[in-house]
Amino acid sequence: MSGRKIIVIAASAALCLSAPGSVASAGAADGNGTWPVLKAYDRDHLARISLPLGGIGTGTVGLGGRGNLRDWEIMNRPAKGYTPSRGQQTGPFFAVFAAAEGGRAFVRALEGPLPVEAYENSHGSTATNHGLPRFGEASFAAAYPLGQVLLSDPAAPLEVRLEAFNPLVPCDVEASGLPAAVLRYVLINKTEAPLRAAVCGSLPNFIGADGSSPARDWKGDPLTTGCKANRIAFRSKPLLSGLYLTSEGVDVKSPAWGTIALTVLDQPVVSRRTGWPDKGWGSALLDFWDDFAADGALSERPVPAEDMPMGSLAAEVVIPAGESRAITFLLTWHFPNRMTWTPKDAPEDLIGNFYTTLYADAWDAAEKIAPRLPVLETATVDFVRAFCGSDLPAEVKEAALFNLSTLRTQTCFRTPDGLFFGFEGCSNSSGCCWGSCTHVWNYEQATAHLFGRLARSMREVEFGRAVDANGLMSFRVGLPLDRARGFGRAAADGQMGCIMKAHRDWRLSGDDAFLRRLWPNVRKALEFCWIKGGWDADRDGVMEGCQHNTMDVEYYGPNPQMGIWYLGALRAGEEMAGRVGDRAFAAECRRLFERGRAWIDANLFNGEYYVHEVRPPRAASDIAPGLVVGMGASDVGRPDYQLGQGCLVDQLVGQFMAHVGGLGYLVDPTHVRTTLANILKYNRREGFNGHFNCLRSFVLGDETALLMASYPKGRPENPFPYFTEVMTGFEYVAAIGLLFEGETAEGVRVIRDIRNRYDGRKRSPFDEAECGHHYARAMASWAAVPALSGFRYSGVEKALAFAPAAGTWFWSSGDAWGTCRIEAGGDVYRVGLEVRGGRVGLGSFELSGAGHKRWPKPQDLRAGATLEFEVRKAKGR
Repeated sequence: MSGRKIIVIAASAALCLSAPGSVASAGAADGNGTWPVLKAYDRDHLARISLPLGGIGTGTVGLGGRGNLRDWEIMNRPAKGYTPSRGQQTGPFFAVFAAAEGGRAFVRALEGPLPVEAYENSHGSTATNHGLPRFGEASFAAAYPLGQVLLSDPAAPLEVRLEAFNPLVPCDVEASGLPAAVLRYVLINKTEAPLRAAVCGSLPNFIGADGSSPARDWKGDPLTTGCKANRIAFRSKPLLSGLYLTSEGVDVKSPAWGTIALTVLDQPVVSRRTGWPDKGWGSALLDFWDDFAADGALSERPVPAEDMPMGSLAAEVVIPAGESRAITFLLTWHFPNRMTWTPKDAPEDLIGNFYTTLYADAWDAAEKIAPRLPVLETATVDFVRAFCGSDLPAEVKEAALFNLSTLRTQTCFRTPDGLFFGFEGCSNSSGCCWGSCTHVWNYEQATAHLFGRLARSMREVEFGRAVDANGLMSFRVGLPLDRARGFGRAAADGQMGCIMKAHRDWRLSGDDAFLRRLWPNVRKALEFCWIKGGWDADRDGVMEGCQHNTMDVEYYGPNPQMGIWYLGALRAGEEMAGRVGDRAFAAECRRLFERGRAWIDANLFNGEYYVHEVRPPRAASDIAPGLVVGMGASDVGRPDYQLGQGCLVDQLVGQFMAHVGGLGYLVDPTHVRTTLANILKYNRREGFNGHFNCLRSFVLGDETALLMASYPKGRPENPFPYFTEVMTGFEYVAAIGLLFEGETAEGVRVIRDIRNRYDGRKRSPFDEAECGHHYARAMASWAAVPALSGFRYSGVEKALAFAPAAGTWFWSSGDAWGTCRIEAGGDVYRVGLEVRGGRVGLGSFELSGAGHKRWPKPQDLRAGATLEFEVRKAKGR
């Protein structure tokens, strides 16, 4: 594996980062101002950065690359590009005051330079807070969810490091689901004299203004205004003091109704303003700035009631010469009125949020979260340090870790019963493609491996609520759940993938009760393939029927994408049926699997890759109900939008899933390796200046990527819609397929090409888009972690396995996580296994193909457990 460079950002005047956009693996974090860093970004790579700060299912605020807060998405909807502001583009900001005894005060917004793109407009810059003095230099460092902004200026007596995060702890859903952003400003005195300093946060009370245009009420009808009779009050408690933002005028049923709190933690000297007097012509900002710049303290002003008041909160410290001091702010929120994605203009359309059931309001959230922060930060840093310190390539760690941010965005939410749901992604001001869409969420692997309880809750919905009496699984689920089957359409890949995911999640958890609850409808969903006019009506192990799929059209006839998903579902069905004692069904699944596998290898593999044999139905009436969605061919006798002889980038996605789930090869391993090599040969493009694309462009200019499909053998007149596009989730499938086949250099190169496109200058490193921002499919990137480490775990058999490769490897099963150190020496491997969180049963340990160890009785290992043991090498190793 590649060597690791350690970067530690310490509480000193030397704030060293790696070269522009370069990668460095993490160092230790000791809780004294040193966080691990995975990737650093210089001043030229900051403009697009927006690191989501918020918990799973709570919404987020984006930490911009220059220290600004952007993308305020806390009111139950996306709000890309939205920063709440009042007159003269004054929005949320933090500022610093510093002065030595008798010296001139230094006062700046705690932000770096504006990007040059923000300079010009008809009346000058319209950038939020454009008129504030700011630091001359900024850089950004991240190892998600930890984000750091480093600010410096030749004229400044101090340097500032902003440390921002929201807790993220594997297997601990509650600790990872807090409606909060932690903002710690570390002030570093560069001088030889003490400095009196203050940090002030200012925030408009924008309750009711959710970033949509126009703002909408609880029914979705436009509002003439967003904010109305909003109020700011100051509160002080022993551990925290701050501003409490409420509204007396916004409709209490509106998704944008709720509360916000901005608090400062454990600071004895605090001042505030609960309003800014505005006499016009920029006077409100001028009055605030003059007040704060005078001495770093705020004076309250009498202010008449207004709809969007501005509040400010300042804390003062003294910094000895050459030392540092930190001031920590906590931003919390509470917006309970999430609306359904399948509205019927009824009271039941208000479905709510899980996180708001835990707190009375935003102030209550602050009071409950603040005392827990030291423990939660330690746990978060422990996870990030363990992950970044593993011997994985830097690109793999970046792709896996940074895409976890999607779980915290408005792509995902939890209903009050704790169930987990997701859009496919986010448009700028609304969720995009509703329903926890099965054919998209099939690809992602992060949830199951880090938060198994959430993944299993999705399976409970899919099989417990979305499957009808005939076995049709609605691939978009309605809410509330009594509308779950209302969509009434099945996706071939979506349904087969859910069966494979049910197997994966049962296998990882070892939860037989979970399997037995799901099994009747899992079996029914597989039997649905065999109905008259269905996907495999002749029951030969090959899908020939009308197959709606993730390309948003229907394919007709055998093809690798759906065909191999089906083989995987048959194998998964065999394993699960065997476990519940349904031996006859297990045998039938095996029979169909063997027959279908042989046919696909013999008939669809063209010597280089697998192809689609188009077989139109004789008539539309031959297609079973629920299989046509209406986005595909209008003439099923001569269907457009088929793959045909194309080389599809993710044609082996079913095999990808089988490797993740421990189901083995579904088709000929030689064909798999040949296909992957030819996906690289035919689909990889170095530079897109000469590439024609008839739809969306996610890659441009001199970038490198894998096309969705290429046609070296001839193209249909009108192929499936996305064939000229590039989308990262599909690229990850090919890349990780290469990793599973031992083609590490090629697989890592594909992942590197992806992440090079998300460099902070062109795109945010925390937002891989497809049909919307923060697209769920991109979390397929997590599968690169087990692909390279060889990690496999069966909670059913209490069996843990890794590849026999020396190094330290991160592992996570969804219910437990830790590290595994492997050292080779003589005729044994020395293994150090550590459980850092959760609980896992261990009866056997295998180094795949190289040796294994068994214990007489399975061990129950909990957080903090360590095992040191030897594995004797197998003969010939």
